[in-house]
Amino acid sequence: MASVLKIAGSFHISPSTAAFGRDSIRAFLLGLLLLVAAALPGFAQNYPALSGRVVDEAGIISAETKISLDLKLSDLETKSGIQIVVATVKSLDGGDIETYANGLFRKWQLGEKTKNNGVLLLVAPNDRRVRIEVGYGLEGTLTDALSKVIITNAVTPRFKTSDFGGGIERGVDDIITVLTTDSSEWQKRPELRLDSGEGDSGNVIVAGAVIILILLLIVSPGFRFVFFEIVLRILASSGSSGGSSSGSWSSGGSSSGGFSGGGGSSGGGGASGSW
Repeated sequence: MASVLKIAGSFHISPSTAAFGRDSIRAFLLGLLLLVAAALPGFAQNYPALSGRVVDEAGIISAETKISLDLKLSDLETKSGIQIVVATVKSLDGGDIETYANGLFRKWQLGEKTKNNGVLLLVAPNDRRVRIEVGYGLEGTLTDALSKVIITNAVTPRFKTSDFGGGIERGVDDIITVLTTDSSEWQKRPELRLDSGEGDSGNVIVAGAVIILILLLIVSPGFRFVFFEIVLRILASSGSSGGSSSGSWSSGGSSSGGFSGGGGSSGGGGASGSW
């Protein structure tokens, strides 16, 4: 992140963009730079090592619940190839849970490479946030809407009473049920409904920023030149560090009893919640 701020602070705006105003365009570019930085997997984030199917960095899951979860997740992976990992973290490093979960999913490479059939259930108790991150290959089954339903009905009600282990286990049970049951059966259950009042405001903000960015790229050649030059500089400055973090992850996976991701990826599918 320091390199991003350094680039933004030292970059000189070209004459063709002067109409925007030097201060306003610099502030807008800085915001775009932060969005780009957040989109780069593993960029300026301190992710925990993938030590098993349950990674309890925050220390909120009992030993008994960990064993129960591991047995369920191991059995599912053996029978179907679907890889679900539960993770709790002490901090989101000041960011949003959507960006953190997607970066962690890609860092761990959950699910099979050819099927992208991984799922991450991430809990950040100190931030009071939870997310279900879904691999590309499962987005049609474990949809955003169903992920939200699981969080709203099964997980957060228990988190509100500090029953983190119970909320996580119930959430995992419902995820497994969705992934192993005909989806039409879920639609018949009236209690599985989405509260329309609980939307992800973060998604609205991101969508608005993307629309503004696209419009500026279309109507302003000068802005287009500035934006892509900055993106190229960021990619060039972070390329070497990204390669080394991937290598350290691989060695970390082999040192944790042989458990690791299978090379899968996620495009941001899933849902988030709070309590």
